[in-house]
Amino acid sequence: MLEIVVKTENGEQHVRVSAEELAGLVRRIGGDGDQFLVVHRIPDLPDVFAQVWHRTGGDYTLEHRDGAADRHFQVAADGSEAVIAAMTGWAREESGWDTGLAWSPLDMGPSREVPQLDLDEGEREELEKRVREVLVGGYADRAELAELAEEYLVTADRRPVSREQAEALADRMWLERVAEQAHWQGETDPERLTRAFAVLQEAGITARENFTCCRGCGQSEIGGEGGPDARGFVYFHSQCTDSAAAGHGLMLLYGGFDGSSETTAAVGHEAVAALEAAGLHADWDGDPGRAITVTPLKWRRHLVG
Repeated sequence: MLEIVVKTENGEQHVRVSAEELAGLVRRIGGDGDQFLVVHRIPDLPDVFAQVWHRTGGDYTLEHRDGAADRHFQVAADGSEAVIAAMTGWAREESGWDTGLAWSPLDMGPSREVPQLDLDEGEREELEKRVREVLVGGYADRAELAELAEEYLVTADRRPVSREQAEALADRMWLERVAEQAHWQGETDPERLTRAFAVLQEAGITARENFTCCRGCGQSEIGGEGGPDARGFVYFHSQCTDSAAAGHGLMLLYGGFDGSSETTAAVGHEAVAALEAAGLHADWDGDPGRAITVTPLKWRRHLVG
């Protein structure tokens, strides 16, 4: 699999696709509402991406940015295969991936200087603390972190953080976390959790990570996530993620779609078995009215973006 995220004009997001799947997505674009795609590496880095635009019957316009607006390049290609080869090489970070194409710099205009935040020390600390909590949780992308930073201190008569300032803050903290995760070794506990959830999903139990904002929303919405053959569910919401990221373990909510305590208990036992098979410890006494807690847990979730 390629360590990339592909986002399409029609709102699709494809994480870690194969080279063949990337090729299929490039060949597909051209129709109304589906004329471009943007590719980011994992983890996403500010001002590093490739993108292609195409309308059926015309050429392809391929672009890539290499770390700054003045490192933005463009080329026209008359067929999809040259685009596929370049984008695949870019995704793999192959040496010389961009050779053989007549790239030209794209003038993006002068860069705007972002003013310093006009916050007192307490506000700055509060803002950065909240952004870091969500960042360490590992499910937000850079755009979501910037939106959080922009809106967090807003009041009825004050909006102290502009969009540009929020993006700069989010990008700085994102890059700090990317540097931290570069030192992690081996499979992390969140990766073990994802592996356990994949097993449960395959077994007919709807399994969702970081699902909704709270228990009330989760319980009301999880039924819509299950397929026709789903027997039950297991999930954790964003407040559970915050708790896990803070070092307090992870609470899992579960149940049977038929509403019976017997099915709920059976789902609980399956969830515990999947977690322990993945190398995690689950604290649960078999009571279907009690949540499962995954602890101890070192929350190191790799950023995607």
